[in-house]
Amino acid sequence: MERFFFLDDVDRDLIALRHFTHHQLGFALQMCTVRYIGQLLPDDPLNAPRPVVEHLAAQLGIEDASVVKRYTERPKTAYEHAWEIRDVHEYDDPERGRRFRTFLHGRAWTHAEGPKALFDHAVGWLRRNRLLLPGASVPARQVPEVRTVADARLHATVAGAARRVDPALPGDLVETPKTPEGPRFSELERLRRPPTRTTGTAFARALERTRPAPSTSGG
Repeated sequence: MERFFFLDDVDRDLIALRHFTHHQLGFALQMCTVRYIGQLLPDDPLNAPRPVVEHLAAQLGIEDASVVKRYTERPKTAYEHAWEIRDVHEYDDPERGRRFRTFLHGRAWTHAEGPKALFDHAVGWLRRNRLLLPGASVPARQVPEVRTVADARLHATVAGAARRVDPALPGDLVETPKTPEGPRFSELERLRRPPTRTTGTAFARALERTRPAPSTSGG
C-alpha cells in the first residue's frame, strides 16, 4: 500500500485539478492502478479492494470513501482521466525508453539471470517508475536482445583478458571442449573431473591436472 498507493506532491497536484471529491478519488485510484499492475482499467476503474480505496481517500482527506461509486456515473470521465494518466506515464517517451534500456542492459551485464527473471525485473522497473507497461511483447523481445549483447560483451572481455595473459590462450580455450583423436574425452572433461581419493598418488595426479595434456600429433 505504501509503495504503490502513496500519493506524492506530483500526484496531488494532478488530483487537485478535479473539482469533485468522487472525481479526485476515482482519478487517484486509476493512477495508482497503473502504478501497481502497469495498466489502466477504464472499463471497470473501480475494480480495486476496498482497503485501497479507503487508503487513498484518507490521504485526500475524503471522509466517505463510498463517494467513489459516483465516479462512473458519467462513463466518459473515466476514459478522459485514463488518457490523461496515459500521457503522464507513457512508456514511448524517448527519454524514459532510453532509461529503461539502460537499466535492462546493466541488469543483463551484472547479473547471471535467465530470461524469465530478467523479464520480471524489467516489469518491476516499469512499475517503480510509474510507466504504463508497453505490452508484454516489448520487454519479451528486448530481454533476449540485451542478453545476447551481454553475452557477446562477456565473451569479448574474457577473450581480451586471456589474450593479454597469453596470445595463444583464447585458441587453447576454444579447443578444450573438443575431443581430439586418441583420447576418449576432451581436455575440458579431463579438467572438470576432480580427484576422488585423499592419497598421495591422488594428490600427485591432482597436481598433474594443471599441466597441459600431451599433444597427440606426431613428430
